[in-house]
Amino acid sequence: EIFEENEELEIWRIKKLLEKLKNSKGNGTSMISLIIPPGDQIGKINKMLSEEYSTASNIKSRVNRLSVLSAITSTQQRLKIYSKIPDNGLVLYCGTVLDANNKEKKVTYDIEPFKAINTSLYLCDNKFHTDALFSLFENEEKIGFIILDGKGALFGVLCGNKKEILNKITVDLPKKHGRGGQSAMRFSRLRVEKRYNFLKKVAEFASQHFIEENQKLSIKGLILAGSGEFKNELNSSEIFDPRLQENIIQIIDIAYGGEAGFNLAIEICSLKLNDLKFIKEKKILNLYFEEISKNSGKFVFGIEETLEALTSGAIDLLICWDNLRTRRLTLLNTKDEVILIKFFDSFEEENESFFQESNLFQNFEIKKNEPVIDWLIENRKKFGSKLYLISDKTPEGSQFVRGFGGLGGILRYSIETN
Repeated sequence: EIFEENEELEIWRIKKLLEKLKNSKGNGTSMISLIIPPGDQIGKINKMLSEEYSTASNIKSRVNRLSVLSAITSTQQRLKIYSKIPDNGLVLYCGTVLDANNKEKKVTYDIEPFKAINTSLYLCDNKFHTDALFSLFENEEKIGFIILDGKGALFGVLCGNKKEILNKITVDLPKKHGRGGQSAMRFSRLRVEKRYNFLKKVAEFASQHFIEENQKLSIKGLILAGSGEFKNELNSSEIFDPRLQENIIQIIDIAYGGEAGFNLAIEICSLKLNDLKFIKEKKILNLYFEEISKNSGKFVFGIEETLEALTSGAIDLLICWDNLRTRRLTLLNTKDEVILIKFFDSFEEENESFFQESNLFQNFEIKKNEPVIDWLIENRKKFGSKLYLISDKTPEGSQFVRGFGGLGGILRYSIETN
């Protein structure tokens, strides 16, 4: 459902972390990248790290030697958290990096990939190696296909450039004109009955292949293709699951069925599939713009106005630009111990010295400095809101970012904001 909070939030967070790690630099070779595929043994990895520790003890440069040994020790310590390698594998990044002021800072990150990573890697370098994890983000959306004609049906999926045939069924349907010996009415009734049974079987297989046990769709969208009217009859039929019906991306006329029809359908709808990730985004934003055009009062936009509505529990669906740069500062007044929350829309530096040197808040101590988007992901459930991240790659997304500041929401009820 488009009202469901999108499942990509955790993936988005991993992606942002990887972008940060990719841009991190260090002195010497004290930045460790360790990728462990699923099924590997903790004991084997610990043995390898112990051997690497012995080897690193021979590094001539004292500073580099101590940095590398410290990074290996941090990696070993973080690995102790795990009794076994997670189902999708494990990725560790440990080492000393240089911050915006060229000061050294120790970091340790452990990442459980959102899908299986079938790569092994251990590298000590002056950078973190993130390519293997970035490759998991490519083409992860799975599209379902049903190819129908008078001879049968094919069920398949396309994930990136990999296609898979899940099932094929054949059918022997009578032609429009019967042979002698049967009354026209009886023949017509048998023909309608057989067509209905065939479509019922297709609908059942579609639910079996594209809806998981937890009743969620296993695909991001569905393509119906084939010759004749079967695909249209299936689409309009009551026996076809409405969840699949709602997620049909395209209905395609092709001259033939089977595997050849599957290949042709993929070719024809390729442009449509490129736009798939934006379809849900457009639906969300159209709902938001609809509330504005109705002047229903059940909408909010702007950083402070939206966050005020959020903390009051009024927001049902929170919409945020996935590249929102606004930061949320928690400031403590050192005189009277009062906490102040401030937002910065435009700034050049993320480090705290920028705020301190500019004397923006005298007598205030910065207790926390974090991106608004991170705060929303951490806290939105406290206020009973669902969060949807959108891009600015569609006309609707661009309008939302430029015209409404990239943050807004659909409200449960109308409120007044200060």
